[in-house]
Amino acid sequence: MSTKIHQLVDGNGLPLVTLITPGQAGDSPMFLPLMAQLRVGRDTGRPRTRPDAVRADKAYSSRAIRGHLRSRGIKAVIPEPDDQKGHRKRRGSRGGRPVGLDAADYKNRNVIERGYCRIKQWRGLATRYDKHAVIYRAAVVLNVVIAWIREISNAATRGQAKRK
Repeated sequence: MSTKIHQLVDGNGLPLVTLITPGQAGDSPMFLPLMAQLRVGRDTGRPRTRPDAVRADKAYSSRAIRGHLRSRGIKAVIPEPDDQKGHRKRRGSRGGRPVGLDAADYKNRNVIERGYCRIKQWRGLATRYDKHAVIYRAAVVLNVVIAWIREISNAATRGQAKRK
């Protein structure tokens, strides 16, 4: 009966990819499946599958995730947990260089947290009344669609205000 919602969001906090997993599953193993499903349409050509940067919390600071991002040329804005810092320092020169972190860019990670707060405003999603994961995922996707429609209508309203 417990589930986790995993999402990739854009810079405005609008979800691009959503996955549902059992509640006892970890967060970081879902990163690569989320990235595999990322497709952002363009006016012409193939959809974009490579973001400029990925902002994530310390749970996503693994060697595999950092290596995947580096191999695809994606900037990782992920802080290093204290235990990983200790392991690296203990190994001395064999431990490698410290992880670079753009602290100013990391401050924008609150966009992700605000997106989850928006999801939790739905009582059915926050309390997990649905018995089946498929039904629960449908409610999450409906929440995503409403967020996108709200953003599109707000953009249209802003455009009309500029014309006046």
